Amino acid sequence: MKRFAVLGIVIIMISAVLAGCNGGTGSPFAAEMENQVQEETRAASYPNGIVKVFNWGEYIDESLIQQFEREYGIQVIYDTFTTNEEMYPKIAANPSLYDVICPSDYMIEKMIQNGLLQKIDWTKVPNIKNMDQLCMERVQDFDPGNQYTVPYTWGTVGILYNKKMVTTPIDSWSVLWDETYANNMIMQDSVRDAFMVALKLLGYSCNSTDENELQEAMQLLKEQKPLVKAYAIDEVRDKMINDSAALGVIYSGEYLYCHEENEDLAYVVPKEGSNLWFDGWVITSEAQNVENAHKWLDFLCRAESAYANFEYITYATPNEAAKEMIDPEYLNDPGVFATEERMDKCEIYKYLGMEMEDMYYELWKQVKAPEVSIFGWNPFAEEETE
Repeated sequence: MKRFAVLGIVIIMISAVLAGCNGGTGSPFAAEMENQVQEETRAASYPNGIVKVFNWGEYIDESLIQQFEREYGIQVIYDTFTTNEEMYPKIAANPSLYDVICPSDYMIEKMIQNGLLQKIDWTKVPNIKNMDQLCMERVQDFDPGNQYTVPYTWGTVGILYNKKMVTTPIDSWSVLWDETYANNMIMQDSVRDAFMVALKLLGYSCNSTDENELQEAMQLLKEQKPLVKAYAIDEVRDKMINDSAALGVIYSGEYLYCHEENEDLAYVVPKEGSNLWFDGWVITSEAQNVENAHKWLDFLCRAESAYANFEYITYATPNEAAKEMIDPEYLNDPGVFATEERMDKCEIYKYLGMEMEDMYYELWKQVKAPEVSIFGWNPFAEEETE
């Protein structure tokens, strides 16, 4: 370390001399020397290279990133995305852009089919032994043989409701068509989640590829639209905490945080069934730092890492060893850790192929489209729902 420090000082001195002789700090010589200093400093701090990570926003305890860097001497280049659909084209265009990414189930299936992922060398991820075997079995719905995915979090999609505003029992998706709650409910601004709600209420699979069933679901969502206060994703949590709505479609991982912030909030998976989802870590097909990517996966599979993440993001962990550290009150709350019986009522999203993907998006566009009259835009119609 001292050798690097001395070298850095020497380079800085040379850089200063060159800068003075060649027109100041804007000279190409000074810039080149500055880059060399930065590279030497980085190499000294992270002698084992880098790992490039692409994850959802606010989806990790950031102290774990710092711990990983200190422990392994590997710099984490960390970026975030907001949806699977935002992430996918970036990786499809350049699979070497990141080493490890954290997509959802159906997107992992799509990326496997399109050759964008590489198989994990499980001999380099010994802490995979900490994973719940039931979760590993369910992951095979989208990753047959458990070849590509380290499960990260899992949960359900359900209804978060405010007990002060909703006085009757909630057990069905049909409440989202109840005019009692007009302009007082929030829907997910997500094509698969929105259609899942309608398809399940109609008694169909959330992975339907039947055009007639999808048309029925679209019509149902159109009928619901005038009742919806907003279509949102991350904002559902804040709006519900602030008593801005009576009902909201939400991911179960948000429930615990919401309930701790507002004790009047409760969560239910409707009787018609719902989506059982998994997010998982995978290695891209052209990852430039494969060894370091495996170290990242193994680090996150530690019981301590999984527990720290649960405490921070409050999403259910598939790490069985971490559960031994979690308060039994949370483990026994079906809103946080769904029971096996509840999971059996749910389906994992499947990748349905490009043709069906396009159909879903086209139908969703029709749901979200503003109202028009036969003369074109109707200036007297209500503004489009958020």
